[in-house]
Amino acid sequence: MNTGKQMHAEIVIIGGGVGGVAAALSAASSGRRVVMTEDSDWIGGQFTSQAVPPDEHPWIEQFGCTASYRRFRNGVRDYYRRHFPLTAAARAMPYFNPGNAIVSNISHEPRAALAVLRDMLAPYVHSGKVTVLERHAPVAAETSGDRIVSVTVRSEESGEDIVLTGVMFLDATEEGDVLPLAKVEYVTGAESAAQTGEPHALPGDPDPTDMQAITWCFAMDYMEGEDYTIPKPAEYDFWRNYRADFWPDRLLSWMGVVPHSLQPITYGFFPDDGKSFSLWKYRRLIDRSLFADGAFESDLTVVNWPQNDYWLAPIVDAAPEERAARLESARQLSLSLLYWMQTEAPRPDGGAGYPGLRLRGDVVGTTDGLAKKPYIRESRRIRAVTTVLEQHLSPDCRPDGKSEPYADSVGIGCYRIDLHPSTGGRSYVDVSSLPFRIPLGSLLPVRVENLIAAGKNIGTTHITNGCYRLHPVEWNIGEAAGSLAAFAIERGVSPRAVREDAAMLTDYQQRLRSQGVELEWPTIHSV
Repeated sequence: MNTGKQMHAEIVIIGGGVGGVAAALSAASSGRRVVMTEDSDWIGGQFTSQAVPPDEHPWIEQFGCTASYRRFRNGVRDYYRRHFPLTAAARAMPYFNPGNAIVSNISHEPRAALAVLRDMLAPYVHSGKVTVLERHAPVAAETSGDRIVSVTVRSEESGEDIVLTGVMFLDATEEGDVLPLAKVEYVTGAESAAQTGEPHALPGDPDPTDMQAITWCFAMDYMEGEDYTIPKPAEYDFWRNYRADFWPDRLLSWMGVVPHSLQPITYGFFPDDGKSFSLWKYRRLIDRSLFADGAFESDLTVVNWPQNDYWLAPIVDAAPEERAARLESARQLSLSLLYWMQTEAPRPDGGAGYPGLRLRGDVVGTTDGLAKKPYIRESRRIRAVTTVLEQHLSPDCRPDGKSEPYADSVGIGCYRIDLHPSTGGRSYVDVSSLPFRIPLGSLLPVRVENLIAAGKNIGTTHITNGCYRLHPVEWNIGEAAGSLAAFAIERGVSPRAVREDAAMLTDYQQRLRSQGVELEWPTIHSV
């Protein structure tokens, strides 16, 4: 690799989130030299800079993920076992869950995930096989015909541009940022039923601006009897009174809806509030009862709740000034939620407000208390060789109870089709799905020869993105993309040629199996 304003690697990975890290690990373990960029100073995406604990399927402890993803999960548990004073009972738990959360079997702090991911990459970084450029964002791309020649990234710190050249390029950004720069054909928003035939697609015309809500997460703990009330946020009066047409009460309330039924629900806050669903426990990062007395002053929880889903307008492909304003409004919503909880939230004892709620910026690596980046559920999506449709995995569309058996499978995943309220003013779409495969064709653009999608930007639809966007699936996609790039370079062919040649496809799939990637599911039920 060259230093200075140009840098070359066999594989250039733009985006250091879940898929990007998995891709870098896979490509480097295949002996290839890699440059991976990340626009924040924390690699890891959903796990870290977005502060979202893993959302996973019910069988994750036994099967249904790649071997390297399992190493990551084991690494998180080992991190706490090595460095923290656990209780004897917690230390003996084979499936230790630091946060003991409702949503995840391994809910943990973002900075723990960051430490594990950096450790996993360390052998390749130290040997020079992987170069990580943090705080570098893509700003331009050069193409020749149907190939990408280079991607230019800019340092947030110095403003200096670096031109990255390579044989293969992977877009592992959170929003598919390489696609418009390299003029790769892509889709945004919600397709119409006329386009896809999907039962839950939009009636009438498609809407490219109708995208899932983003969420600016934050971590907090609770110190009873103390006062950590933040200054009143600038947009508090707006958010305090905001109520969507499809919501049962003001957004800043303890009311919400059950996603799959859309029936109203009153949430509990702390686990002892007497309600069936505790928001405090929902995505809790640290359950202090699992640690020795005094190890933590309080539980830690992350706020990624319905009340701070920002759905007023999309940020993808918005004009720069509109994007900045919408991102700030999403931040204001999260700060307003915290301020409301500190000052006005109804308490079971008849009082109002929990001033002891303390914003914990140290947990997410910031001084302002909010996560480094908003949680992005929906990206630009490539126009792909294969587009995954709802009909491929909905139990209502699959009489045999099995999802589409893609012959070019490069992995598997499982999650409900889970769409949060959208910028089109629609409520949840939360419906059952069957355990599914990840088709190689969904990683491949219809035209560009040396670009591989490596994250939430694969060939799904607005609907199927709802189950392909979660942590273990994004990891599998990235791992398959990194392995494919390495395999194609080794064979001297394009990624599409690997799919189109039966013998090469078999060899590539065997390589995936040998590195611990499961390509099909055993017979199990829908979720």
